[in-house]
Amino acid sequence: MSQESGGTAEPAAGTGRSARPLDDVDRRILHELVRDGRTSVRTLAERIHISRTNAYARVERLLRDGVVTGFRAQVAPEAAGLGTSAYIALKIEQNTWREVSAELARVRYIEHAALLGGDHDVLALVRAPDNATLRDVVLGRVQGIAGVLSTRTWLVFEEFDGERSPWE
Repeated sequence: MSQESGGTAEPAAGTGRSARPLDDVDRRILHELVRDGRTSVRTLAERIHISRTNAYARVERLLRDGVVTGFRAQVAPEAAGLGTSAYIALKIEQNTWREVSAELARVRYIEHAALLGGDHDVLALVRAPDNATLRDVVLGRVQGIAGVLSTRTWLVFEEFDGERSPWE
């Protein structure tokens, strides 16, 4: 396997094999796709100054290798009626992550959850229509999941996305 970028190969997530290192063109493609996932291959090729054939082949490879996992719309939570956001930190019983994460995935309004190392075991992002719904999510649903020992909730007052793409 060639190492086009000169970097060290890293394991591909969950495959047990090495991932192909990303070169500068791959990183520029990722930057453009993160900026606008609806960009056509033709426009992508023009923006990064490569042929359409090369752009198409690289995007296909990034998809096949699992680097690009999909395309989706970014939704403004408040405009979509989800005006209350909070992070919920959970402490869970040891070795219950699989079961707890499966249950969290079924809870409406949980947008994202991650297993952590540190004082808390799980961090979940909740986007709800209002405080009453948030209260129901935390006290009624999350705290009722087998394996959840405790929760701590932080209300989000304001958010921003980073200005720079990690692919720049």
